[in-house]
Amino acid sequence: MAERAALEELVRLQGEHVRELKQQKASAEQIEEEVAKLLKLKAQLGPDEGKHKFVLKTPKGTRDYNPRQMAVREKVFDIIISCFKRHGAEVIDTPVFELKETLTGKYGEDSKLIYDLKDQGGELLSLRYDLTVPFARYLAMNKLTNIKRYHIAKVYRRDNPAMTRGRYREFYQCDFDIAGQFDPMIPDAECLKIMCEILNSLQIGDFLVKVNDRRILDGMFAICGVPDSKFRTICSSVDKLDKVPWEEVKNEMVGEKGLAPEVADRIGDYVQQHGGVSLVEQLLQDPKLSQNKQALEGLGDLKLLFEYLTLFGIADKISFDLSLARGLDYYTGVIYEAVLLQTAAQAGEEPLGVGSVAAGGRYDGLVGMFDPKGRKVPCVGLSIGVERIFSIVEQRLEALEEKVRTTETQVLVASAQKKLLEERLKLVSELWDAGIKAELLYKKNPKLLNQLQYCEEAGIPLVAIVGEQELKDGVIKLRSVASREEVDVRREDLVKEIKRRTSPPLCIC
Repeated sequence: MAERAALEELVRLQGEHVRELKQQKASAEQIEEEVAKLLKLKAQLGPDEGKHKFVLKTPKGTRDYNPRQMAVREKVFDIIISCFKRHGAEVIDTPVFELKETLTGKYGEDSKLIYDLKDQGGELLSLRYDLTVPFARYLAMNKLTNIKRYHIAKVYRRDNPAMTRGRYREFYQCDFDIAGQFDPMIPDAECLKIMCEILNSLQIGDFLVKVNDRRILDGMFAICGVPDSKFRTICSSVDKLDKVPWEEVKNEMVGEKGLAPEVADRIGDYVQQHGGVSLVEQLLQDPKLSQNKQALEGLGDLKLLFEYLTLFGIADKISFDLSLARGLDYYTGVIYEAVLLQTAAQAGEEPLGVGSVAAGGRYDGLVGMFDPKGRKVPCVGLSIGVERIFSIVEQRLEALEEKVRTTETQVLVASAQKKLLEERLKLVSELWDAGIKAELLYKKNPKLLNQLQYCEEAGIPLVAIVGEQELKDGVIKLRSVASREEVDVRREDLVKEIKRRTSPPLCIC
């Protein structure tokens, strides 16, 4: 160790000598000679292990949440969870990693985005890609055939993230699913109702929910002449139509995936159509599509779905869109995706979508893939894209320069005179024991002005001021931070008064 230290010192001195020569503008030969000596000394030190420059940052595609962002996130979660509970859902949780085998072959082309954990001589594991496949595994493992559940947790995708648009490698999903054998389209309609309720409650702008059916897509591919083996890969190309124009999608189908150009053109005639129940009725009369059994079943179910959506009062938010494909392999029936709309630049133009904020569909075969006897449990569900929603809400708050409270403190226990720390500690303890959210400054004799300033910065609405005279009179001075009004409240009535002043108003919904 002593030898290494001596060598490091020689390197340091030689480095300084080289820098001095450069400053003195010495001859190139002399500088070159001294640099060679420096490199020789460094070579004697060996590799510079553990001394590389460490950049302090979060891994690519991840983020920290500061208190302000967490406050926004909690409000968003509260709105979503209260809606899930209003519809009678129970909550579950599953491990953050699953057996690799559990996730393999469930996501089609997206399987390459799964994070595999390093093999350490035990089970081969992967981080969960979504919450749906673990839910199906949970149902099969516990032999459940009927449950309405929600699950909010982080999932992981080895994607190229676009964090400004709310796309990450680690992100939250909020899932709601109904498992069980029920009459057609009733649970599906409720899922769409929940999606609309949540997006309305979040007030993030106008939205449209695109709806399609995997059976209609498969039927359409069949009558257009797509070989069975190419259904899923062509489906994945169609799914890109919300991001790129038809010509690009067609080039991918023909150039990369080997589809005949005339087949691609036939697909193009269908997938560029969208509308309401009238389009469903039109396609039921389509001479080719109506001859396909799968497509006919899908169209029949969509017609029924629109009836229920009308009864739920949300049909105006739904568009039947033949380009919606949802790339995941496990969907078997109705699929849907909610997109936010930005206002069209000119009247008469189509509103432009600015990104998907929720999606879902029916997956009747997934649980059966895990069951030894292949017993199927029909399922339908939805997932709210909360990261995208957080980004939108945060941007909006920043644009409005709106202050967000990061604590829920109702009152600060303060004192106007010195030597009252004991009394402050006693009072704050009484308030905590009574369930009041209270704070005090961690100083023996804080200045009143500093205490009031802290309340303004933190958004604390009330100050309970302890003073010598108030102690003698058995009262506490309660000050409103906003109006600066002060009233004396008897100590035994203080809890009731704080609750009265800080309780949210009753809402008759």
